[in-house]
Amino acid sequence: MRDFPDWIRFPVADRVDHAMRWVLNNLGWFFDWVGDVGLGILISVERALLFVPWWVAVIGVGVLAWRVMGSKRSGIAMAVLLFMVGAFGYWTHAMNTLSVVIVAVAFSITLGIPLGILMAWNNTVRNLLTPILDAMQTMPSFVYLIPALMLFGLGRVPATFATVIYAIPPVIRLTNVGIREVPSAVIEASTAFGAGRWNLLFDVQLPLARPSIMVGVNQTTMMALAMVVIGSMIGNRGLGMEVLLAINRVNIGQGFEAGISIVFLAIIIDRVTTAFAKAKKVEASTGEDTETEEIEEEAEEEGSPKASA
Repeated sequence: MRDFPDWIRFPVADRVDHAMRWVLNNLGWFFDWVGDVGLGILISVERALLFVPWWVAVIGVGVLAWRVMGSKRSGIAMAVLLFMVGAFGYWTHAMNTLSVVIVAVAFSITLGIPLGILMAWNNTVRNLLTPILDAMQTMPSFVYLIPALMLFGLGRVPATFATVIYAIPPVIRLTNVGIREVPSAVIEASTAFGAGRWNLLFDVQLPLARPSIMVGVNQTTMMALAMVVIGSMIGNRGLGMEVLLAINRVNIGQGFEAGISIVFLAIIIDRVTTAFAKAKKVEASTGEDTETEEIEEEAEEEGSPKASA
């Protein structure tokens, strides 16, 4: 009586296997085409990153961090971190990793922001997507490798596909939250002035929700970077593969260098994107204060004796 009865079984695994066989038999040509296109994009991005001289990349990251973070020390620190990745001998591997992260984040943003907008506009869509997003965020990341491996085989394409699925929930959720948190008074005022649905979205809601969306992009990027080691288990090269090889060979030094290189890339991406989101938030709040002051000045002028006369 203590053991679960054997006669109670739901054959979910058999149904999933049957569905995957049907997809491979009937839609295999489509996934082959997607794999070829995705591989071409990944190779192009990697070649573009490797085409830039290392010293230009280091200086560029330092200048960007300085301008965005507003501190020369921060810019120098970010440049030094990127320089150390090359000094460890992992520059090419780092560019390979960045190419996967860039493509995965680009696809996540392209799909995630529209889905977040739909969630903000329609409660039914939100109620349907919320449990799906919950499942995507709680599912062990290794599970994503199984369908990616079956649909695309080994290599960078299935790793990118799994990374997109793993990293897309934050940008969807925070886009939804950012648009829903736009003050209703602002929406009512914009509607009163004749703004249509699309004008309201692009001129009011998205600009005011930009800080929240940028936080979502930051979290999506960090999750994509965290997936590189797991993606190496299905043939993705880069820093993740070096960590995996170090584990297999029990090479502590190699594992430390590759792992700390991933940490350095994560620090650079996190600090720059976070500072960019904060800068946008300050600009948005400043813009709101300016508009409020202009409205108050107009109201005072209308209420003055000269205006009455």
